Amino acid sequence: MGEQGDGHANRPSDDVGEAVRVDDRVGLTWRWARFGLGIAFALPAMAVAPFSSTLGLALAVGVLPAAAFRLPPRRHSRAVILLVGGLSAVGLLVGSLLATVPAVAVVAVFGAAVLACVNAVRGRLAQLVLILVLPMVGIGLSFPWSPAALGLAACMVVGSLYAWLISLFWPERDDPPPPAAPVPRGRAMLVYGLLLGAAAAIAAAVGFLLDLQHVGWATAAVLLVMRPARGQLISRSIGRAISVLVGAFAAAAFALLAPGDLLIGLVVGVVVGALCATQESRWYVAPGFTTFIALTFILVNSTGSPGARFLERVVETLLGVGLALFFGAVVPSLLSLLARRRRSTTV
Repeated sequence: MGEQGDGHANRPSDDVGEAVRVDDRVGLTWRWARFGLGIAFALPAMAVAPFSSTLGLALAVGVLPAAAFRLPPRRHSRAVILLVGGLSAVGLLVGSLLATVPAVAVVAVFGAAVLACVNAVRGRLAQLVLILVLPMVGIGLSFPWSPAALGLAACMVVGSLYAWLISLFWPERDDPPPPAAPVPRGRAMLVYGLLLGAAAAIAAAVGFLLDLQHVGWATAAVLLVMRPARGQLISRSIGRAISVLVGAFAAAAFALLAPGDLLIGLVVGVVVGALCATQESRWYVAPGFTTFIALTFILVNSTGSPGARFLERVVETLLGVGLALFFGAVVPSLLSLLARRRRSTTV
């Protein structure tokens, strides 16, 4: 799902006010305390999975936004976890509703991307809409309005409430807030919004035209990978492609083992814990963990072969990453080249 290479690449749901940020941390970090927090987040899923792996995995999906979120150092600030979970659920339901009318969905994705980019300068909540709600709308395209979509959204709300309560027991820290670079303004953000909207809309249109089972995978990949800064775009593209490949392969291999419900619950706990433990990494590793949970959930409730699901997940992610690179790097380069030529001819 999900998720929410650069300083905030491993945290698709927590870079409020950090849409563009430079980070000097090591590529991959592991915090055992955070691993314990992730296990605590996953306890309901682990407890329920031995009796119903479907419900257990749904509960795990519900805490993914919180697990991928950077835990605020002060308890009073941790209420933002509720906001993250609630907005994730809203985005999922909006995408689910749009998926019932494909033509409207394609236009709406384009318009929403432009509006979200233009309004991103208005503050942290507006930035959260851009980097969290919009990708969740893309993910929602994979779940046309149904009781299943409503159930997943409900799990996100309940999961965020539970995660917030658990976070209150975690010690406070004196960590200073991470520095944030300013978000591009004016015409630059409008142009970026148009390019982002075009890439996401094309991804959705291709998914609907080819009748892909999970239209949202390519669309969400675009919305999670693209960034105004080209360096971030490239690093996120590489990171997401590799992470999804690893996560999808692990989920397919796990499914081939025909694990029992008890083992599924234990593995889900470890995966959510690892997502928390590596959350501060500079490398974009979160998609590997979220892909494992999402694809395992799909495989448990599907008659399709693990190999086919693996191939589907990887190919659609690569489609989204390719569109993000084209509209985020190639097209701006061409526009810049044309602008320079136009200026040189008028001098």
